[in-house]
Amino acid sequence: MEVGPSIAEEIRDLARERDAVVLAHNYQRAEIQDTADFVGDSLGLSRQAAATSASTIVFAGVHFMAETAKILSPQKTVLMPEPGAGCPMADMMSADELASWREANPGVPVVTYVNSSADVKALSDVCVTSANAVGVVRALDADRILFGPDRNLASWIARSLPDVEVVPWEGCCPIHDEVTVQQVLEAKRVHAAAEVMAHPECRPEVVDLADAVLSTSQMLAYAAESSADEFIVVTEEGLLHGLSKAAPGKRFVNLTPPMLCPNMKVTTIEKVRDCLRDTTGEIDVAEEVRERALAAVGRMVAIG
Repeated sequence: MEVGPSIAEEIRDLARERDAVVLAHNYQRAEIQDTADFVGDSLGLSRQAAATSASTIVFAGVHFMAETAKILSPQKTVLMPEPGAGCPMADMMSADELASWREANPGVPVVTYVNSSADVKALSDVCVTSANAVGVVRALDADRILFGPDRNLASWIARSLPDVEVVPWEGCCPIHDEVTVQQVLEAKRVHAAAEVMAHPECRPEVVDLADAVLSTSQMLAYAAESSADEFIVVTEEGLLHGLSKAAPGKRFVNLTPPMLCPNMKVTTIEKVRDCLRDTTGEIDVAEEVRERALAAVGRMVAIG
């Protein structure tokens, strides 16, 4: 979709007037990525949210991401262009469920994927993203952890750190979890010379077919540095726009059918403009929850 200069310029003008920064996840629509001040994965955007001097953060993503920005920057106004954009995975673990799990496993560290609610983060020892999950768990120096809500990322951590027992919660990202071995093999048949980059939210048998298992930010760096000219990208198709910028001249293909997250795509460029113009979609986190969640998120950002 081509966006006329009027909407993009209007967003930039409004951002200056409102002392706002626009953050967009790598899975957002291409025109939103092109208009944002910063585009990245959950970890990179969390760092931007914590570091920005702007008084207002407009977060084009899903709800847990905007919540995380508010956890890190309580003094800032955090706005979502589409407050109804949720994350099915985050909904697969409630605070009550996590509290019961902790109680049944006393003394075992709880490591929670950042794709979770603020209430869940508040009951966690540390949060991780797909980019730093292995490094954060390694830094804990624990021989057993509870990990939720994504069982597939838990599996990837376990195989990366064989000396750590990773007890998984039975949650997943539906978009990644539905990818089949057959889909990847068909893509490899059509694109025989291509390297396969897969997200660790995919099932283990899909991960086994990949040349590289990477977060979205890591995929951008890998594609730019690799000598390969073509890549099969096993993650949400929004990343292909960023990949084409990170490695111009190289070819990137998604699976068939494409991996599309409806929650990421519900945000439009018009909603970004309207959110800035009308100061709507404000995200808040109760202070007692925020303070406890900040400890887990802060450890994630500090460990990197």
